[in-house]
Amino acid sequence: MFTNKQAQELAHKYIPGGAHTYSRGDDQFPSNAPAVLSAGKGCYVWDVEGKKFLDYGMGLRSVGIGYAEDRVSEAAFREIKNGNNLTRASEIEIIAAQKICELIPSIEMVKFAKHGSAVTSASVKLARAVTGKNIVVRCLEHPFFSYDDWFIGNTVVNSGVPEDIQKLTVYFNYNNIDSLKRIFESHKDKIACVIMEAVTTVEPCASTYFPGTKKHFLHDVQHLCKQNNSLFIIDEMITGFRWHNLGAAHYYDIDPDLITFGKAMANGFSVAALGGKREYMERGGIHHQHERVFLTSTTHGAEMCGMGALVETINIYQERNIPEHMWSYGRKLTEGINGIAKDLGIEKNFFLSGIPCSPIYSTLDKDLNLSWGLRTLFNQEMIKQKIIMAYVSISYAHKESELDQTLTAAKTALKVYEKGLNDGFEKYLQGHILKPVFRKFN
Repeated sequence: MFTNKQAQELAHKYIPGGAHTYSRGDDQFPSNAPAVLSAGKGCYVWDVEGKKFLDYGMGLRSVGIGYAEDRVSEAAFREIKNGNNLTRASEIEIIAAQKICELIPSIEMVKFAKHGSAVTSASVKLARAVTGKNIVVRCLEHPFFSYDDWFIGNTVVNSGVPEDIQKLTVYFNYNNIDSLKRIFESHKDKIACVIMEAVTTVEPCASTYFPGTKKHFLHDVQHLCKQNNSLFIIDEMITGFRWHNLGAAHYYDIDPDLITFGKAMANGFSVAALGGKREYMERGGIHHQHERVFLTSTTHGAEMCGMGALVETINIYQERNIPEHMWSYGRKLTEGINGIAKDLGIEKNFFLSGIPCSPIYSTLDKDLNLSWGLRTLFNQEMIKQKIIMAYVSISYAHKESELDQTLTAAKTALKVYEKGLNDGFEKYLQGHILKPVFRKFN
């Protein structure tokens, strides 16, 4: 068994950045956080030294039911024993495809892959093929769509992407339809698609649109796309299997041309999906009259263990209504922590906001500016009480006992936060300050 220090050193020796996702990097967690984890069960994780932590990361939001859910694991094991990867399409692959098409209203055909970047990039390729246009429009406030050139070239981390490709993606602002109208006007008849999340955990869009709103920004975007013969793509990596069993597009009553899923759809197993209307999706097949689109073609895209996990995850979601629990728990967590902050007189400097099923917390200094130092301090103090809360991802495994544990820890952490706010966080911080993932230099 490794020590935490040994595990961290080995991770950086053999893996660039020490992990295969930048969101798992050392710069995203305080210095006292466990560097490497060895196991998870329910909503708890263990480090390599056997220390137990209550987790609000939930595998970068990929686990909605809980770590190591027995029924999901057993479904995956059954498919492993069936061969896991066969020469032609597997039976469970067809069952999974039928299941997702019957579940999600906007999906008539589906293509599976192993990660979100693959299916969002496939959606962009398909949109370009269908429309014969090149420009991609993405929502600026939605932080991540893909590591591929079409997206990453339009961010500050664009090293390695040719300038000509960078110019093919432009952005608009959430809840600002005029910003999108201007793009359609300045790139007339050149826009292949608009890709966005229905809503995200980043302000100002995190507090937007609850049920009952008949006409809103998303409908305006959808209308603009139809008006300009551009495809409307909704990315449900985060919102899917969290906002509603049928996804956020259903929740907000929109009907995208293409839609992508991933993260929690298979409770931590590597499954992502591109779905949409048959008239577009069939272009990626072999039985049609159009020019072929080499959409995605992956040996492991429909790996049987993942398909088994997906089917069983959907079954459990339908039986237990997992999103309803996420909404309820999130409301209680938000009210509880905000109440603690108010009692300490720091409610303007630390607060939870956003959609209850996926709340966000803001850390602001005395001038009400975002403070990474104060965010690090709060994380540090929660880690001291064996809670990992780099962000808030709620699962079905988070119950009343975990809520009580979290509120007790938050009360202690926010007392130190108050001191850091008044005296300077440097006085209480024990290591490095957290950094945003998207930055030009280290």
